[in-house]
Amino acid sequence: MNSSEPISRILERAPVIAAVRKASEISYLSVPENSTEIVFILHATLSDAKTQTTAAKAAGKLVFLHADLIEGLSPDTEAMRYLRQTTPADGIISTRSGVIRCAKDAGFLTVQRFFVVDSQAEETVLRTVSQTNPDCIELMPGLIFPVMKRLTKRLSQPMIAGGLIQTKEQILTLLSAGACGVSTSCRALWEA
Repeated sequence: MNSSEPISRILERAPVIAAVRKASEISYLSVPENSTEIVFILHATLSDAKTQTTAAKAAGKLVFLHADLIEGLSPDTEAMRYLRQTTPADGIISTRSGVIRCAKDAGFLTVQRFFVVDSQAEETVLRTVSQTNPDCIELMPGLIFPVMKRLTKRLSQPMIAGGLIQTKEQILTLLSAGACGVSTSCRALWEA
């Protein structure tokens, strides 16, 4: 994997990113059926971050460590220098602007993760990205409809979906997924 190749070009070729939550899942990266080129290591400890990133690199992947989720690490300037010196990771993922800046200063590629749950969060993304200039942005949640469907089958309470609802089609999709109501700040939909 050529880490100098722009992330956007890699994602055009291979848009699915392997999000690894357990060290044991890294072995799946080297099976022939695995066509991912980028891996996000979503959990590590300070003592196994090098082992996990080394194994993912050996599988030929562009590797990102989620700095906020490394046990034993306080994500700051020194931590980013430490990760740069002790791991072969290509990049850092974080929800924190300060960590993104420190990671960039240490020479890492950066993915800034945002939890976008309402229209105010959209404004926060725009403002923050203009200040941090990450290499890539990850917006979460990526998909709520299947989650809504699964949860309505397992819970007896009525479910209301809300956040970022902009079209009547989205409302209908959420209602068909099991929501009994949809909250939206989009006034045009209040009469839909």
